[in-house]
Amino acid sequence: MENIKIKKIPVNDRPRERLMLYGAKSLSNEELLSIILNSGTRNISVKNLASLIISKAGNIKNLRNFTYHDLLKIEGIGKVKACTLLSLIELSIRMSSKFETVDKIKLNDPEKVYYFYKDRININQEEFYCIYLDAKKRIIKDKLVFIGTVNHSLVHPRDIFKEAYNLNACFIICVHNHPSGDVSPSRDDIGVTDRLIEIGNLMGVKILDHIIVSKENYYSFLENGRI
Repeated sequence: MENIKIKKIPVNDRPRERLMLYGAKSLSNEELLSIILNSGTRNISVKNLASLIISKAGNIKNLRNFTYHDLLKIEGIGKVKACTLLSLIELSIRMSSKFETVDKIKLNDPEKVYYFYKDRININQEEFYCIYLDAKKRIIKDKLVFIGTVNHSLVHPRDIFKEAYNLNACFIICVHNHPSGDVSPSRDDIGVTDRLIEIGNLMGVKILDHIIVSKENYYSFLENGRI
């Protein structure tokens, strides 16, 4: 791959100048990404860096599956560029979602919760969210509390209920994804849910539902009579 510096490209062919002259829609994915990255490094031009990132992703839509640590493994990507890209990715996900913010979800309908989170989840790893609600079941906040395989030892009730107390929450809805696409609850899913329900009842913070989501489907413990 030839390492062509932006400053060596004719002015009217440079991404920023083309955007100003012809609009953002006239630019390729590589050119748009070049503008966002802003600069390359001594060893790799911003143009080649943009091409490398898209190549690693496979296609532009797969950028949303990159984690911070995934990006840092790419030559030419440091902490600042990784944070910039992840911020852009999250904004694009939120803009394409049916719901601007989590407080727009109707909590009496697990399907609405699913539609909100299915566009936010990472298809390559499990993510565990908690939606915290007040005494009138109004949403206070949602928080990503864990990334990784869901099991008894890694999803710690302390972290979940500490946040509930900090927010004066009375109810919690748990949401996590299955990268496999199979939303059937595993033995660990059931064990974690039962444990959270038991502790929640003792602490006065009730677990309303635990919803497992994939890109195509969901499973609600509440709808299936497990809560």
